[in-house]
Amino acid sequence: MIMNKKFLFFIASIIIGLSGCSPKISSNFTNPQSTLSSNEKVAFLDVEDPLPENLIKIGVLKFQDSGFSTDCSFNSLLNKARIEARKNGANIVKVTNKKKPDLWSSCYRLKIDLYSYNGD
Repeated sequence: MIMNKKFLFFIASIIIGLSGCSPKISSNFTNPQSTLSSNEKVAFLDVEDPLPENLIKIGVLKFQDSGFSTDCSFNSLLNKARIEARKNGANIVKVTNKKKPDLWSSCYRLKIDLYSYNGD
């Protein structure tokens, strides 16, 4: 009986360790472009901000609570989104859906579209 409890604790520890403390990030890049350098600017547009015209959609990011997430503030998720945007050649990060922390989750949950824009 004691051995079973130790084994279950060991398995639970491994599962928690593997899932980490980061939010779950899912991505779908349908049209990646050349990587941007770290000094190139990436604009942030919130839900209510309009998009400019003549954009190339690069892909979609979804940030969700993994159940053990701690580094999931709005600013932290935006920084992660900007890193992913640069890796895939996007210079606009557009939040399309935003759920604030609530009783069920201490994290922001975001859906973000990534775009490339070559205008002014």
